[in-house]
Amino acid sequence: MYVPDRVLNNHDLEKIVDTSDEWIRTRTGIVERRIGEASETSGTMGAHAARQALERAGIAPQEVDLVICATITPDMPFPSTASVIQAELGAFNAACFDMEAACAGFIYALQIGAQFLYSGTYDTVLVIGAEKMSSVLDWSDRNTCVLFGDGAGAAVLRRDETGTRRGLISTILGADGRYGSILSVPGGGSKLPPTVETVQRGEHFLKMSGAEVYKQAVLRMQQAASGALKEAGVAAGDLKLLIPHQANRRIIQALVDRLGLRDDQVFINLDRYGNTSAASVIMALHEAVEQGALKRGDLFMFAAFGAGLSWAASLMEY
Repeated sequence: MYVPDRVLNNHDLEKIVDTSDEWIRTRTGIVERRIGEASETSGTMGAHAARQALERAGIAPQEVDLVICATITPDMPFPSTASVIQAELGAFNAACFDMEAACAGFIYALQIGAQFLYSGTYDTVLVIGAEKMSSVLDWSDRNTCVLFGDGAGAAVLRRDETGTRRGLISTILGADGRYGSILSVPGGGSKLPPTVETVQRGEHFLKMSGAEVYKQAVLRMQQAASGALKEAGVAAGDLKLLIPHQANRRIIQALVDRLGLRDDQVFINLDRYGNTSAASVIMALHEAVEQGALKRGDLFMFAAFGAGLSWAASLMEY
C-alpha cells in the first residue's frame, strides 16, 4: 500500500472549517487522514502500491498480463490511470483499463480480474485501488471534507496450480442506479462539462446525502456479506476477519451487529486514513497482514458500499 506523507488531523481541520476533533471522532471514528501533494496523483500512488505488490509476490512487471485500476479520481479522463501505472512499472506486456464502482471498486475489480484467470485468458492480473479524494472535496463543506483521504493499494492475482488454496471463494456484487444522486460528483462529464458556471456552482466537488447513504450502506453491505457467506456455506462465526469499507465507525458497527460478529473479528484503520474509496479495503488488508491479524488459511471477507449505488462482498482464504 501507499499513502502520502502529509497527515491532516482533526485539529488541522478545525482551522479550515467549522468543526471539532470531538465532533469528527464521535460521528465518524476518524482522527487523521493522508493528503497528497500536488505532484501525487492516483496514478503515482497506484504505481507505488503496485510496485510493492509485485515485489512481494516475486513477479517482474513484464510477467503481468492485465492491469485493472479501480478509481473515481483518475489522473485525467483519458488515457486510463491503469495505463499511467503500466508505464511507471514498465509492464508493457499488459492490457490496461480503469473501472469505476466508487468505494466498492476494488472488490468489483478483483472479481473482474478473477474471471480472466478462470477463463484461461491471462495468468497474472494486477488489481489496484487508487484514489486522490482530496482533489474532489469542497474544503468549506464540513460534512464531507472531514471524511476522506488519499491512498492506494494493490494485489497480484494468479491461479493456484497446486489446488491447495481456495483463494476467492464467493462474491456478491450489486447496484441500484435509482439512488445515484445521494453520492456523486455532478460535474466534469458529458452531462455537465467544465465551464465557469459549473466551477462557480461547485459542481465538481463531491456531494452527499449523509443520512440516506448511512441507511443504504448498512443494508446493502449486510445483504452482500450474508449472500457471500450463504453461497459458500460458511457461517459468520467462521470468519477470522471482516475487512469492511473504511467509511464510518458507526456504519461498520451497525454491519458487525447485523452479521452477529465479535469485535475481534473486524479490522478497522479508518481512524488513521479516513475513507479512501476504492483503496480502502485493500489498504486495510495490507495492514491486517502486517499486524499479524491474518495468517495463511484464514477466512476473511471484504464488504464495501459506494456511489452508484454499488455494493460488494467477497469471501476469501488468505
